[in-house]
Amino acid sequence: MNSQRGSRKVGIYRTRDPNGRDLGVNAAYEKILADNGLEFVRLDISAADFWETVRGLDLFIMRWNHWDSAGGEALDLLPVLEKKLRIPCFPDLNTCWHYDDKIRQYLLLKPLGYPMAESYIFRDRSAALRWTRRADYPVVFKLRGGAGSQNVILVENPAMGERLIKRMFGRGVLPEKFRHPGSVRFRHFNLGREIHHLAGNIYRRSRGLDASPFWRREKNYVLFQKYYPGNRFDTRVTVIGERAFVYRRGVRPGDFRASGSGRLDYSLEGVDLRCVEIALKISREMKFQSMAYDFLLTPGNRPVICEISYTYVSRYIFDCPGYFDSSLRFREGHFWPEYLHLVDALRLPDLRQPEMDY
Repeated sequence: MNSQRGSRKVGIYRTRDPNGRDLGVNAAYEKILADNGLEFVRLDISAADFWETVRGLDLFIMRWNHWDSAGGEALDLLPVLEKKLRIPCFPDLNTCWHYDDKIRQYLLLKPLGYPMAESYIFRDRSAALRWTRRADYPVVFKLRGGAGSQNVILVENPAMGERLIKRMFGRGVLPEKFRHPGSVRFRHFNLGREIHHLAGNIYRRSRGLDASPFWRREKNYVLFQKYYPGNRFDTRVTVIGERAFVYRRGVRPGDFRASGSGRLDYSLEGVDLRCVEIALKISREMKFQSMAYDFLLTPGNRPVICEISYTYVSRYIFDCPGYFDSSLRFREGHFWPEYLHLVDALRLPDLRQPEMDY
């Protein structure tokens, strides 16, 4: 990396949503860099000079979300840039190769002794059916990907588990078309939201835009997770470098799912510092640049992780009153995660954080 601050050059890949619109996080990185007089360039793989441009970068940023096209594009590019061209990336592969994949996350962290929510993963139909007849119900069924609890269902009995297994080892599931009575979409049905969603799809199709960002059929595996009763909220700890931002997410009324509920509690009173300590330890030992951890408590009051994610809603981090450092001391202040990503990746602790709102 160049030693002079003014000679730094950052490439920001133009990751777009399924309808071709640039993500807001890209503009946030650009504003921070511009405010600090640092050079940046927008990148697109279709540009004729793409490879020539990336070779001169000090940092390549590609903040990608869980749409099928974005994940495929990221995992096409990042191994070449990071491993072959030796260009520093955010996120790097170590941080993101398991993103939006609960199976990879479990297989990565469980064997290393980290406190993961007990999971049962099957790639053999017969083994899964044998297990479901003797399982301790209820259990939680999940697809390997998905956000906001959309693909999460509480399985009450063997018959329900058997039906899900047969479907997963049969025709499978298209995530956005996973219609089940126990899903968030049906348990918390909102007519206005459904009409808005339908109208949006009709509009997109009429314009030739993508109305189905998830086209990969999930099949030939099944993932169940142990159900931990009595949790009225989960604890989200987001670690960036050696900083841990914490808030709690309340479960939906009459439900067990917290992700996507929008019921956020930023108060420090009652924060379980064990969760903070565990998250900081894992990020340090695994060398994650950025990672959000979702914690639940077991009936024995032990924190366990049910999911991790390198990316998150930036506003939720900024709204935290501060962060816990590596010594669990609390540091007050409001910080945009994009600012901290750049501070760490460019090794510029004196970088200024501009006024932003997005």
